[in-house]
Amino acid sequence: MDLAFALKAIVLGIFEGFTEFLPVSSTGHLLLAEKFLGLNFADENFDKTFAVLIQLGSILAIVGVYFHRLVKIALALPHDPNARNFTVGVLAAFLPAMVIGGLLHGFIKGVLFNPLIVCIALVVGGLILLVVDERSPKAVYHDATTFPLSMYVKIGFAQCLAMIPGVSRSGATIVGAMLMGADKRAAAEFSFFLAMPTMAGAFAYDLLKNYKSLDMSHAGIIALGFAAAFVSGLAVVRGLLTYVTKHGFAVFAWWRILVGAAGLAAIFAGVGQP
Repeated sequence: MDLAFALKAIVLGIFEGFTEFLPVSSTGHLLLAEKFLGLNFADENFDKTFAVLIQLGSILAIVGVYFHRLVKIALALPHDPNARNFTVGVLAAFLPAMVIGGLLHGFIKGVLFNPLIVCIALVVGGLILLVVDERSPKAVYHDATTFPLSMYVKIGFAQCLAMIPGVSRSGATIVGAMLMGADKRAAAEFSFFLAMPTMAGAFAYDLLKNYKSLDMSHAGIIALGFAAAFVSGLAVVRGLLTYVTKHGFAVFAWWRILVGAAGLAAIFAGVGQP
């Protein structure tokens, strides 16, 4: 196994796992890592294979953490109206992204996947996250499973903003939930629940679009990236709720601003891969 390839796979997997569930934009970070750090593979088909399959590591991480709770909710569906309301709410929140993402997939990939757009979105999103973290409305919802159905739907539409790379899926849902009265912990936890169908849907769509060109010639490299994404995703999901309950989201907002500003400086200086 090529050591350079192996290290690249591990770093990209860690990028994916850590940034997927933080309000910092995993897509934006991966795109900038490819642009400015050369963290991509020379073979375009293998790049696609790797990008698709390491997502699965992050998906399995969050499902693993919430597995027992998901089973409990599923078993309660026949007799518990709260469990039914929550399940319908998650599906309703997922629906806008499924429809709009499917319709605009070509435009998003072809036009919006641009380092300049990513950097601007990182900075603007960081500033918004700072303001909302400090001045969000008084929290009236403290449990992600008991939001009103209309609130779940509105959060789903907020999530669609993350189709702009650099916005962040978790960032959009967290900000949307907090603006509607969720406390920081509940907002972050619902972003986890909504991540499951959203990420699974995106993974299935990418797999369907690219399965003919999937390249498994370096299965060991893919396995390393998958494992790195899984382990780092586990660490984030298990630690984020405790952290944001005590400290809020300011550190992630400043990180976004720093990365976005550094990317803009690099773009205007002509730095990076062609």
